[in-house]
Amino acid sequence: MKFLKFFFIFLVFNLGALGLGVLLMGNGPTSDWYTSMNQAPWTPPNWIFGTAWSFIMLCFSFYMTFLYLKHPTKKVLTLFIIQFILNVAWNYVFFNQHLIAIGLGTIIALTIIITAFLVTYLKVIKGYTLFILPYFIWICIATSLNLYILIYN
Repeated sequence: MKFLKFFFIFLVFNLGALGLGVLLMGNGPTSDWYTSMNQAPWTPPNWIFGTAWSFIMLCFSFYMTFLYLKHPTKKVLTLFIIQFILNVAWNYVFFNQHLIAIGLGTIIALTIIITAFLVTYLKVIKGYTLFILPYFIWICIATSLNLYILIYN
């Protein structure tokens, strides 16, 4: 029962981050500004983003639940809050404000936080670390997409 309680809390926060990010980005992904840019050849179609992020946040909610139940520290919560802020902020900075370089800095910081989770707590939750791998892989791809746009536009 304790697991379900924390899983639900993390799921609400993670899906809330997605919703807030969508609100803050406006029509960014479909705007003329974005669609007219040179985009990386490996840029996925728009419909994949919502599906991927939903799956990633579901997995990350499992990851955070396992981690927090095993290691309930201020550091874990602080990293989670920083991750939340950076994840939401990137949408606003990149898509709403069109600040590509600052967006890249934001997403690199987010990548560092996700990497810190992955590396720091690997021994703590062992196999459950697999639940953060989709986030890590996707954020690396997203960072490369942001970098490509910065370089080629």
